[in-house]
Amino acid sequence: MKSWTLGLLAVLAAGTAQAQETRMREHSVTVTSTVPAIAGQQVKLYLRERALPRVLRRGAGDKVVLFVHGAGTPAEVSFDVPYQDYSWMAYLAKAGYDVFSVDMTGYGRSYRPPQMNDKCNLSPEQQQLFAVACAQTYPGALTNMGSDWNDISAAVDYIKKLRKVDKVNLVGWSQGGPRAGGWAALNPTQVNKLILLAPAYGRAVKAEPPPLPVPGPAFNVQSHEIFTNNWTRQAPCEKQVDPAAAASVWSEMLKSDPVGSRWSPAVRRAPIATTFGWTTERVKAMTTPTLMVAGTHDVQVTPGRVREFYDDLGSPQKVYVELGCASHNAMWEKNRHLLFKASLEWLEKGTVEGQTNAMLRLGFP
Repeated sequence: MKSWTLGLLAVLAAGTAQAQETRMREHSVTVTSTVPAIAGQQVKLYLRERALPRVLRRGAGDKVVLFVHGAGTPAEVSFDVPYQDYSWMAYLAKAGYDVFSVDMTGYGRSYRPPQMNDKCNLSPEQQQLFAVACAQTYPGALTNMGSDWNDISAAVDYIKKLRKVDKVNLVGWSQGGPRAGGWAALNPTQVNKLILLAPAYGRAVKAEPPPLPVPGPAFNVQSHEIFTNNWTRQAPCEKQVDPAAAASVWSEMLKSDPVGSRWSPAVRRAPIATTFGWTTERVKAMTTPTLMVAGTHDVQVTPGRVREFYDDLGSPQKVYVELGCASHNAMWEKNRHLLFKASLEWLEKGTVEGQTNAMLRLGFP
């Protein structure tokens, strides 16, 4: 009897664990592009959904989240790393949320304008990686904040129709700060809560777009050496980065770029985007409840910049978290659980550590 009972318990435990396994579903979203090089064309955006099986079947009510990536790394790599428990999307999905991520035009599995296939549209310095030296065939930065917001609008409209909701929660990382935060400022009635990791906020940003395209390279690339060196300079803590996790991130990066991965050296490509519109005035007028997180060792978007965003933000419901032993890539590091936990509490309760308006430090000795 005892062995039978233990066997039954094991089966039940396995069934429960299996029921909590998240599933991934892929969507294709059509957008009429406002990217200058392809303006007016209908192109496809890659939208990934991760949720529990029951949520995929029936939805999660208003518990819907959309992740928006930064300037270089596509969304499925940024937020859904298939290594151990490193997926931020899976963490929220296991808590019952219907979680989506979208790649902007030019990134990952979304449409990439053909100008990104031409190494001549790199900067002269990056052309040297491939031993070429040639004049640009496209005269400037490929995408811009307006075209990014247009892409987000298409993704949100698709999700709202799919899940029959009026609002979504937005999560952004790095350049995903002005992308998601700027879109929320323009569309406050469509956003429930906002979570921003290392938001690239700047008080000097102009309100109106300059003449587009802005002169300069059309896109950039990141090799494994550039990727590793950039991360290493921000990771002084013991075991801050798991080498196997970093290897998984890089592997997924190359999988998301079948063209760049075949170049020598293998690279991931990303369009250069012109930023404008998410001004101090707009930030002061925002009322969306917002959690912002800064890695204490981040040298790309420093904690000081994120504190300026906290100071300027008009919302009375806002929490700033400085995360110890964390870089710009905090969601791939040892203190990721603190980030994930804070994001879930914010979505569930609008608090972190029970606070609705506070500056906090987590993950410090």
